[in-house]
Order: sequence, then C-alpha cells, then structure tokens
Amino acid sequence: MKKSQRQIYSNSDGYYSLSVSNRRRIVILGKTGSGKSSLANTIFGEELFKISHNPNSETRECEAETKSVNGRSITLIDTPGFFDTDRSEEELKEEIVKCITECAPGPHAFLIVLKVEKFTKHEQEIINTIQEYFSEEAFKYATVVFTHGEQLPEGQKIEDFVSKNRLISDLVKKCGGRCHVIDNRYWKEKPKDEYRSNQFQVEELLKTIDKMVTANNGSCYTNEMLQEVEGMIKQEEEKIRLLIGNMTEEEIRQTAKDRVYKVLIRLAGVGTGVFIGALLGVTVMVGVVITALKTVSITTIVNTADTVGRAVGARDGAAGALGAATVVTGIIASAAIGAVKGGIEGYRAAEGADTAWEATKRAAEAVKNEAQSVYTKAKDTVDKMSEPKKSCHL
Repeated sequence: MKKSQRQIYSNSDGYYSLSVSNRRRIVILGKTGSGKSSLANTIFGEELFKISHNPNSETRECEAETKSVNGRSITLIDTPGFFDTDRSEEELKEEIVKCITECAPGPHAFLIVLKVEKFTKHEQEIINTIQEYFSEEAFKYATVVFTHGEQLPEGQKIEDFVSKNRLISDLVKKCGGRCHVIDNRYWKEKPKDEYRSNQFQVEELLKTIDKMVTANNGSCYTNEMLQEVEGMIKQEEEKIRLLIGNMTEEEIRQTAKDRVYKVLIRLAGVGTGVFIGALLGVTVMVGVVITALKTVSITTIVNTADTVGRAVGARDGAAGALGAATVVTGIIASAAIGAVKGGIEGYRAAEGADTAWEATKRAAEAVKNEAQSVYTKAKDTVDKMSEPKKSCHL
C-alpha cells in the first residue's frame, strides 16, 4: 500500500499543520455498491482500488492510496459501507477504527457518494443516517458526489436532478451546495458535451475541494478525538525513531499508525455508531471515545492484553473477557463509554485466570462494580464539552 510522506506537527494551540500546502486527505463515504472504489480510481486515472461487480464482495476494508493528480498530492481513503443498514457491528468496527487512524489528524474533505437513481425508502434511510452522524462542522468539509452519471437525461445537469428530491436537496444544502457527478463506466472517452467527461468532472471536483479548504481558512477537518489519535501516533513515531534507526519517515509513520490501530481496536467495545459519530464530530460521541482513550496508556493496554493472552489463550481469553465485559457494561451502565471502559476492566480482572470461562466471570464482575462510576464520569465529560471544534491548518 502506497502512502505519502507526511511531515506533521502540532503547535501550542492544538492545530495540526502540513509542510506542503497542496496535500489533500480525502475520505470517501457511502453505502456498499454506490461506486466509492470506482470513484477513487476515476480520480486517480488508474485502478489502484479493487473493484468487484458482485454486490457481496465490494470494499470490505478501509484502503488508502496516494498519488499526484494535477499538481496535488492526493490521499484517498476508501471505506466500507459505513452507512449500510445490513452490515453487522463487528463487520464495520475494525474498519471504522482503521479509517480514523489513516486520516488523523483529519481529512481535508469528505466525499459523500450517492447514485444517480430513483430514490427508494432504502436510499432515504441512508441519507437520514448520514445527516444523523455528521456534525455541522463536518458538513463544512463535505461534498456530495453522484455516480452513474449516464442515468442523467441528455442535457440535464446534476443540480437539476438534486432539485427534484427534497431530501437530497437538503443534504446538498448542508454541504454548502457542493455537488458533482461522475460516470465511472461510460464517461471515459472525450464526449461532445464537456460536462459528460470524467476528466472535466474530476478537475471541477478538485477545484471545489481547493475552494472549500480556502473557505475553511486553509484547514482540514479535525476534532478532539482525531487530535488525540494523532498524538498517540506521534508518540509511537518518537519511540520507533529511538529504537530503530534505519527506517524512512514514511515507514515510521505507517508502523506507528499500525500500532495505534491495534490499541484502538482493543478499545472498540462501543458500537460502530459511536465511532462513526466520533469521526464525524458528534459531540457526545467524541466525548465518549476521548474518555476511553485517556483512561489508560498504550503500554498498559498492550501489556495487559498480552498477560491475558498468555493466561487463557490469545483468542478465547481476550475475546471472551472483552466480549463479556462489553455486553454486561452495556446492559448495566446503559452508556457506550461503559463498554469501552468495561473492556479495559475485563482485561485487568481476567489476569491470572486459567480458563476462558473464568476470565469471563471475572470480567463480568469487575464491570458490574465499575459501571456506575464510569457512567457518571462519562456524563460529566460530555456535559463539559461545549467548546467549538478546532481546525487543523495545512
């Protein structure tokens, strides 16, 4: 997997900057089968992302690729169907966490991908879900991109299509009126009408992103959770530099992200909706995940997990303890943060257990004892989170 070398630093105000102003991190969101991977390939002008025509075999994991496009260094982060209503929690959880680590300290743009088609109840549910998870701040960095442009009647522009559906029109308005159309299959040849050219539409899309970044004072979208993850990555980078002297900055960055990803997975006792909400800036969700991230250090989580793994078996012990803790906490505390903290308490309580069953019982008891205090602490954190989100400069 190719990655760009990123020179990222933080100033005293918590803003993140990039040394090169023409770099863009772009997260592509949409349901399975909407054409996200094809859109990424169209933007890059080559097939770097795997395409499948089987609806059950589309992108199942988060992928990131970097390439220079028209003088810009573009990193595209292709995601699985975060907003699918038929995907299980467990299917999506790891990939949401991977997306968070890939785009930290934040993306310059979100591309919300929809098809040019008649909108059924199912498509309307997808749009409702998108509007539920996006914060007002995140919408400032979002653009709607329609695929299957061939479905547009001859001479019609995407704005005309949008105006015919109130739900779509409202979504585009939330995105500052930004919308574009692509046809990944038919618009490859140079047409008589320039509008029906992928080359033309890609450049227009990139110009829109440039204007959007300028309107946002040269910043990328970020929030406290994304900054916390970036801070974890930077800490790991420093450790790697001290221990290993023959790695490139690109390799150091990727190794650090891989380590942080594994840690975040261990904290993923919360539902997928919580992580999506935290990524897209829903204040309560950000507060929940931040409280979990600040509860223990990377070293503590990794060391505790290793101990449990040796005691009861890496798979059964860890999964049993974390799974039981998550379920019990979710029932008792009725709060997502309880599930995250419950996973950590489960690991600690299971230390020294001889069997997976014993580890599970210890984890459940530990979570029961901790649940009320965790809930109270999380609520206090959320109540205090009234400050506006910060942006990260280029």
